[in-house]
Amino acid sequence: MEQPTTESARPSATWRRLLVGAPKDLRDPNIHRHLALIAFFAWVGLGSDGLSSSSYGPEEIFRQLGTHRHLALYLVGAVIATVFLISAAYRQIIEQFPSGGGGYLVATKLLGPIPGVVSGGALVTDYVLTVAISVAAGCDAIFSFVPVEWQWLKLPAEFLVLGALTLLNLRGVKESIYVLTPIFLAFLVTHAGLIGYGLLRHGTSLGAVAAETVRDTQVAAAELGAFGLAAILLRAFCLGGGTFTGIEAVSNGVGILREPRAENGKRTMLYMATSLALTAGGILLCYLVNDVAFEPGRTLNASLWSLLTERWSLFGLAISPAVVLVTLLSEGALLFVAAQTGFVDGPRTLAAMAADEWVPRRFKNLSDRLVTQNGVLAMGLAACAVLAYTRGSVALLVVMYSINVFLTFTLSQTGMARHWLRVRGVEPRWRQRFAVAAAGAVVTAVILAVTVTTKLLEGGWVTLVVTGGVVAGCLAVRRHYTRVRETLRTLDDSLSDLPLPAASRPPRRDPDSGTALILVESYGGLGVHTLLWIQRLFPDQFRNVVFVSVGVVDSAQFKGVDDLGALEAKVRADLARYVELAERLGLHAESRYRLGIDVVEELESACLEVAATNPRPVVFAGRLVFERERLSTASLHDQTAYALQRRLLFVGVQMVILPVRVWDRGKAFPGVAVPIAARSTAMPGTR
Repeated sequence: MEQPTTESARPSATWRRLLVGAPKDLRDPNIHRHLALIAFFAWVGLGSDGLSSSSYGPEEIFRQLGTHRHLALYLVGAVIATVFLISAAYRQIIEQFPSGGGGYLVATKLLGPIPGVVSGGALVTDYVLTVAISVAAGCDAIFSFVPVEWQWLKLPAEFLVLGALTLLNLRGVKESIYVLTPIFLAFLVTHAGLIGYGLLRHGTSLGAVAAETVRDTQVAAAELGAFGLAAILLRAFCLGGGTFTGIEAVSNGVGILREPRAENGKRTMLYMATSLALTAGGILLCYLVNDVAFEPGRTLNASLWSLLTERWSLFGLAISPAVVLVTLLSEGALLFVAAQTGFVDGPRTLAAMAADEWVPRRFKNLSDRLVTQNGVLAMGLAACAVLAYTRGSVALLVVMYSINVFLTFTLSQTGMARHWLRVRGVEPRWRQRFAVAAAGAVVTAVILAVTVTTKLLEGGWVTLVVTGGVVAGCLAVRRHYTRVRETLRTLDDSLSDLPLPAASRPPRRDPDSGTALILVESYGGLGVHTLLWIQRLFPDQFRNVVFVSVGVVDSAQFKGVDDLGALEAKVRADLARYVELAERLGLHAESRYRLGIDVVEELESACLEVAATNPRPVVFAGRLVFERERLSTASLHDQTAYALQRRLLFVGVQMVILPVRVWDRGKAFPGVAVPIAARSTAMPGTR
């Protein structure tokens, strides 16, 4: 027999290893410790999203105040208080859901499946926009010091950065965070230094600023009335709500933290909330006390840093341009780090929704780097489409982004408030916890309502349409999987418990008969159907059967070596039932199994191993065939059978695919009495 080309020997595998790294060992007892993050690195990978919002959130607040800049002093306190309020609410979520899942899981468990899928759809859209806005704002910051005639390069640069981040995340979360940590530290050092300097240089006059703010507020109240003044404050606060985005990221990504996850998650949340409150509040206050003005082609932060350092020199040399350059580079680069949140939490949300069958199941699959590769690619491609649509406009992206964030915020905190009401008889501190969750829900709901109302025609409608489309798509996917599950349940009821006599002794191998290699999953009607149809279509040609199965290690299964042991035990138990059934039919039966990530590769390896030691081997697989095969239908089910058939054909092993029909209009499964045509390759000696 011609020797197959192994996966590691294929040229594509060599390039893949160079780009994304070598495969990781599933059975390494320390694999989770190697992949999990301590609180500091979680702060870098997950908290950077919140911290980076200080690059555009405070600027939007200041812009919305217009000529009433003195009101910024009140909003400094409101920003800091809101950051800590929302983070306190999410600390409760971390305690109650230490395995992660965040907004999707909270809404599903506490409010029901429909609010859950709405929250999940909003989260997925949110994380796509997280990637897009982080890349766009990062390039905005960097291009603030680029000449105007070069500004056309900004959009191509955004696509380039997005491609690099996607590739980096295909290598693994921890590896990508290690690479980006120096950028995070550079941001902290430069911004802490400049914010501190910007406030201390006015240290003696801060009291005068407060007094002037009170006087200007009294004048504005006399002109606009109390209602008008409140409207200005509320509008600026709500439309600057991008400042609070990213706070939820830690609760969604708790699953990647090192044990004890809940404690490390709460510690990470504290780091993130403190750094965001001080940075965003400090920048907004610096705008006010330094009287910063908007300049064309520059972010307000760029103008602030230039103003603060305009007279700085070292040994007689002006260092202001260098300081501003380094600060803006760190700010822009941190925004790229913040895109990590989308690449970390987005695929995890998709994986959780795939486990509940709201999105295609392939989003649960892991790559050999133990990364939810399909989710990473989906985030990258979707963010690319968003950048192309918006042309990298941060103002438009902030509106689109904020709506989804605050929709998830509101659902999550409403769910927690409802939870504390339910357990008020057994939870001694339920009143305090309920107050935090309820207050957070009210604040975020108000921000959501104002943002949607004010910005509906300025990009808000796009977010509502896209998020609504995502939710509608999820409902359609769930409906399809439910229909397929009902078909398979009918098949299971018909075939899973056949009245066959027990075999007195296991039949011996028949050297004059062919060997059928039957690919099966868990014990059920589909596998039994395949076995029975082999006997019906090829009578007396296959007296030897070998059941081959792969225990798929996906994001739901990959928890640790102990979980792999449980998965292996289940696979072996299912195979033992198939072997017993075949023996009761008078066939010699054996089984082989693998545990792995790539189903096609593992099945190919197992089939070639069995084929090398058995006479006249033919591989058989059952596959669902729909009455009307559509592109959407094909995308919801893997093509394992066809992919494996192509591989085996090229090494001389024959494979037959036996279809199981799924009707469009609820027709009953016809059972095994009606012949079903088999799609097969040319097989010498078969009919």
